[in-house]
Amino acid sequence: MTTTLGVPSVRRSGAGTEGMAQAALERSERLQAIRAGTLASVHSWELVTAVDGPGTRLTVFFAGCPLRCVYCHNPDTMEMRRGQDVELAEIVRRMRRYRRVFTASGGGITLSGGEVLMQPAFARNVLREAKAMGIHTAIDTSGFLGAVATDDFLGDVDLVLLDVKSGTEETYQALTGRHLQPTIDFGDRLAAGGTAIWVRFVVVPGWTDSEENVEHVADIVARWSDVVERVEVLPFHNMGQDKWDSLGMEYKLRDAQPPSTEVVERIRGQFRARGLTVH
Repeated sequence: MTTTLGVPSVRRSGAGTEGMAQAALERSERLQAIRAGTLASVHSWELVTAVDGPGTRLTVFFAGCPLRCVYCHNPDTMEMRRGQDVELAEIVRRMRRYRRVFTASGGGITLSGGEVLMQPAFARNVLREAKAMGIHTAIDTSGFLGAVATDDFLGDVDLVLLDVKSGTEETYQALTGRHLQPTIDFGDRLAAGGTAIWVRFVVVPGWTDSEENVEHVADIVARWSDVVERVEVLPFHNMGQDKWDSLGMEYKLRDAQPPSTEVVERIRGQFRARGLTVH
């Protein structure tokens, strides 16, 4: 199977038993490539400035995520089957192509999702290739799968964009369907290892905006204050609603409105009160 970042090239199998055997072989080869980290399911990529880390960045959005965030604006990245197969060589080629842009802007590559840590072998290889070229690296993650990121893996990561979605277990489970503790554990590891963090917190009215919840989030982030370079307070928006509808998925925030300026500023103030730099 040969693939590129665009339209995958797949050999067509013949009919009958021979075709079934060929298809099974292709599936086996694909699985081996994924395990080896030379192939990944990728949703898309884009070249952006000052969004997913410093400078101009090549952001690669991996397909697949273990969380089911009610406010997700890219629900089409939740399942790996919705991505396209991309070879490691293709990502390396694109990094090489933009290396001068990265150098001039102080940018680099960001591995996002979906959830990048669902495909750690491929991510590890991309990060290693980037560091070999002197390119700044970042991963954008919920931290829920942080345990799969080995110390060797993190050694090639310059910055982690860490989504702290809630400060209480109850709210976190309601938002994502998963547990909060793995994110805290991952942040603790990053802080202990000296890895820079940009925290991201989404303000969702009626879900994450209460003073109590924000105080709990601030408590968590403050424990990493030595490595947290900034906290990004991001107002909720419902621009992903059409995607939920097109996928036939229930969108629980259909009638939700973006938070008011006053609420957003109050939340920013709660983080600033802990001595954190807030954006």
